[in-house]
Amino acid sequence: MIKVALTGGIGSGKSAAGDFFEDLGAVVVDADQLARDVIERGTDGFDELVATFGDEILTNGILDRSKLGQVVFSDPGARKTLEAIIHPRVAEAFDEIVEVSPEDAVIIYQIPILVETKGQDRFDYVITVEASLENRISRLKSRGLKGYEIEARIKVQATDEQRAEIADLIFKNDGDLDSLLRQVENVYEDVLLPRARANIS
Repeated sequence: MIKVALTGGIGSGKSAAGDFFEDLGAVVVDADQLARDVIERGTDGFDELVATFGDEILTNGILDRSKLGQVVFSDPGARKTLEAIIHPRVAEAFDEIVEVSPEDAVIIYQIPILVETKGQDRFDYVITVEASLENRISRLKSRGLKGYEIEARIKVQATDEQRAEIADLIFKNDGDLDSLLRQVENVYEDVLLPRARANIS
């Protein structure tokens, strides 16, 4: 088994790379999805969230992520509080997935805030996806994000230089999807699969 962190700034193309890895047979885990799951209504994460931030983050009794986002992206202290609620639960959920995965699995963990959480030491290999700021903004606008929302999210993330510093490999994603796919295939077949199989005792 090999645990691979797949990181990159918002709009860089992590999800596309993750989809390609999944098509090739990797076990792909999305940290953002885990983060949503651990604060779903009915979980203790949801209860702690409401106890901490109050009913104003709810709409009709359901967590309103837009309202929560407005609170935490404008207040670094609130963001740290939110992270303290979510991150330990996400790490536990990921560990549970690892435990039930095949012993020769290539596990790809899509995690946007690897540098920010100093989580790189939990992985055997780190890949970061890079794209120009212009391309990232264009992709995010096509998803419906407003300019000020994009700016706020980019501002709280690590820089390309910080991500490159901890990476074993950098995917360049300013071209088409075929170019990204080739990069994914190369590292999967030449590096990750052989290492996953070699790690079997």
